[in-house]
Amino acid sequence: MNKNILYAIFEATPFAKTGGLGEVGGTLPMFLKEGGADVRVIMPKHDAIPEVYKKKFRPQFNFQMQLGWRSLYCGVEMMKYKGVTFYFIDNEYYFKRDTVYGYADDAERAAFFCKATLECLTFLERFKPAVIHCNDWHTSLIPVMLKEYFGDHPYYYDIKSVITIHNLKYQGIISRYYLGDLLNMEHHMVAREYLAWGDAINFFKGALHYADAITTVSPSYALEIQTPYYGEYLDGVLRWRSDKLSGILNGIDYSEYDPAIDPLLYSKYKTGDWDGKAANKAELQSDLGLPVEPDTPLLIIISRLTEQKGMDLIAHILDELLSDGGVQVVALGTGDWRYEEMLYYFADRYPDNMAARITYDDRLAHRMYAGGDILLMPSKFEPCGIAQMIAMRYGTLPLVRETGGLRDTVAPCNVHTGEGNGFSFANYNAHELLSVLRNALDIYTEDRALWRKLQDNAGAVDFSWKVSAEKYMRLYDSFCKKPKPRASDKKKSTASPRKSAARLKTRTHGSV
Repeated sequence: MNKNILYAIFEATPFAKTGGLGEVGGTLPMFLKEGGADVRVIMPKHDAIPEVYKKKFRPQFNFQMQLGWRSLYCGVEMMKYKGVTFYFIDNEYYFKRDTVYGYADDAERAAFFCKATLECLTFLERFKPAVIHCNDWHTSLIPVMLKEYFGDHPYYYDIKSVITIHNLKYQGIISRYYLGDLLNMEHHMVAREYLAWGDAINFFKGALHYADAITTVSPSYALEIQTPYYGEYLDGVLRWRSDKLSGILNGIDYSEYDPAIDPLLYSKYKTGDWDGKAANKAELQSDLGLPVEPDTPLLIIISRLTEQKGMDLIAHILDELLSDGGVQVVALGTGDWRYEEMLYYFADRYPDNMAARITYDDRLAHRMYAGGDILLMPSKFEPCGIAQMIAMRYGTLPLVRETGGLRDTVAPCNVHTGEGNGFSFANYNAHELLSVLRNALDIYTEDRALWRKLQDNAGAVDFSWKVSAEKYMRLYDSFCKKPKPRASDKKKSTASPRKSAARLKTRTHGSV
């Protein structure tokens, strides 16, 4: 079997990262490579990529490309990072921006990246992908274009596509006008139907129709998005294609998240040797201006400050929780201004019990994982989540709502048997959150033996990417058996890929 995988994503650490998507893009391909695949990552050359990496990029080739009526420059640069080849699509008009997202033409930028990814394949030396693995709406036109633009060309017809849903809430919805102006698909009857979204078009909807396989980042989320509550109006399509849908849990990079070697911690300690957390807790309290109290439970919040992350539930319980005393809360993150102001307010009102840092600070995040006792993560919905996995690795017990990947990773405490690796509640309700939190605080203060047992359980769970990578490899194997050549293609296939591509471009650039 051809195990060449092209991993298409809009961000990947360490080059560009705004959240969990970038974390996946920079780590999963390494483990797929260890599993025997030739994995190469393709992403935009964002201006936000640190200069230390851009200096190492090597230009490979460039060409002119049509996108609707636009004739556009496309350059491809390359760098190897941790053994994996990364390709960077260069176009300063679309990607020389201060940030990765947040522009009125984000959909057009994504469409350019998708078309460029497919166009550049025939220029790659000694690498033809068996699978293009796409991620979220920014790459969701790749399965559409692969079949509508390139599907009858001998170089492309046997390439398969996978689309992974990291967060279904964001779908790439733009005016129907761009079906013609941007995509030249106004006369493609099937594409027109599969992309249609009322008076608009929906990139993600198109991918769900055209992809050979659909995955999402946890088994529970794969089931949830087939229901109206979680399906973001795409649940009907997902139920229709449920035979192609599977949930594969994300992982974390154990070489980065390991308290025994983590250079960002105040003091290193081994997973399972939880006495080492005490020094980190004391230093964290001191640095944040909180009283250094080793026996006071320290709750941490490391999150985007949005309703999705359960911040409205936290807003409802903070005053009651802090006014009771006997607990400290530390919050880190940015997001909706109302939640930022809310955290500042409570930190000002209860300076001995709460600290808020409204920023992105990776060093502080690591120190909070190491120094905290409980991670609060009461998400309204959570496709996977990695904060709870990291917290467990550092001996900080997560308290989560039972949804998506949180349900798949956090087993609630059983006080009778000592089973469990955290705490959870089912209904999206502030009182239920507060009740479970108080039970957790009682265990922390009154039954340290049980608390230590829960920490041991949490530290013993394997959340490494290796497990997930093996499942992805099985998925690729399931639909990438080498096809028999079609008789009608034998003569055509004698042409070199580049010459074939040249003919393809002559044919498509006037109409695609």
